[in-house]
Amino acid sequence: MPSPNPTVSTALTEQPAPVSFWQAFVFWLKLGFISFGGPAGQIAIMHEELVVRRRWLSEKRFLHALNYCMVLPGPEAQQLATYIGWLMHKTRGGIAAGVLFVLPSLFMLIGLSWIYMAFGHVTWVAGLFYGIKPAVTAIVLQAAHRIGSRALKNNLLLAIAAASFVAIFALNLPFPIIVLAAAIIGFLGGRMWPEFFSTAGGHAASQTNFGTALINDDTPTPSHAMFSLKRLLQVLMAGMMLWVLPMGYLVFQNGWDHTFTQMSWFFTKAALLTFGGAYAVLPYVFQGAVEQFGWVTATQMMDGLALGETTPGPLIMVVAFVGFVGGYVKAVLGPDSLFLAGALAAMLVTWFTFLPSFIFILAGGPFVESTHNNLKFTAPLTAITAAVVGVIVNLALFFGYHTLWPQGFAGSLDLPSALIAVAAAVALFKFKRNVMQVIGVCGLLGVLIKHWI
Repeated sequence: MPSPNPTVSTALTEQPAPVSFWQAFVFWLKLGFISFGGPAGQIAIMHEELVVRRRWLSEKRFLHALNYCMVLPGPEAQQLATYIGWLMHKTRGGIAAGVLFVLPSLFMLIGLSWIYMAFGHVTWVAGLFYGIKPAVTAIVLQAAHRIGSRALKNNLLLAIAAASFVAIFALNLPFPIIVLAAAIIGFLGGRMWPEFFSTAGGHAASQTNFGTALINDDTPTPSHAMFSLKRLLQVLMAGMMLWVLPMGYLVFQNGWDHTFTQMSWFFTKAALLTFGGAYAVLPYVFQGAVEQFGWVTATQMMDGLALGETTPGPLIMVVAFVGFVGGYVKAVLGPDSLFLAGALAAMLVTWFTFLPSFIFILAGGPFVESTHNNLKFTAPLTAITAAVVGVIVNLALFFGYHTLWPQGFAGSLDLPSALIAVAAAVALFKFKRNVMQVIGVCGLLGVLIKHWI
């Protein structure tokens, strides 16, 4: 995270002016359009803006909130924005921050998905994706390396990652089973061998002094953030109704086996399994969206991940692409309403994917505010994160197989794709180029190759 000069000027010792809801609203809207770089980049942007520049809250309070969001299923950066918005401006602040973090990405992906489906066979568009897909293979491999280098600090965690890889690659076990097994191992192992599970799960505060914050280390917990059983029940009831009403309508109107209904139910389950971020849940989405329901093909899924990497917002927004393509291809509203079907499916899956995140924050926030530095979830999280590494390695191999041998191993190696994948890996690992630059250059290479061919 950014580290400005530790010397604090006199101005920084004065508490910043209060921030109104609408001032915060403008910031959250801006954040929704600039939140590139995946969870790490998004969290870094929020730290720079909210802790260092604006001093809305202290680093200790920021990291305490982040540690809670890390142990939750779901996109931690979006949940962190929701948490901070809630802490500052009650429920409406949390909803505004969380929604605006997602909304720009949703609209962009609906537009890009339509272009992809309507014009994907145009030569330059096909070339663009031809170059991007090998880059995605390298990007997923980098994600495995990045998470693994941070998480696999001892042989036991390495063994969990290896077992996870075997479970999904060789045994084809469902992703939820792998997550549950890892959580149980972490829960038991954290009590029997705590020294093996104390290497991850939290962020420690730095020693840099950023000055007095609006919500400082010793600022009393606001009244709305105090735990109340009545409020907890209200949040849970509201969340349940926001899930039951649209789901009930879909079942009543279309039946349980309808594409919209199945998408809504499937992505509700996916929302509860995204421990470790979007890369961790992608294998589960693959198993359902590609193999079980046939909403997208493996190639389309890879293209969707590439689009997700090039838009702001959480990477898990790739679910909007899956929803759009599934609704479009299945023509669920008839052959004359393909765009409408795709757009409605994208909005449905986004609703059911992110609703649990809001409930977790609004219901669990008061517990967190009353238990600073007291969370006991790090051992299961550490084991789950280790398992996620094995799952992501499997995902990289899956991408590589479908990209480099498009006709299967019986066919020939796609040499241009292989060269692009190697170049992307070198750019990411050796020269530390960011994802946007790599995707842009590889997309351009794909266009040139298709033009020459």
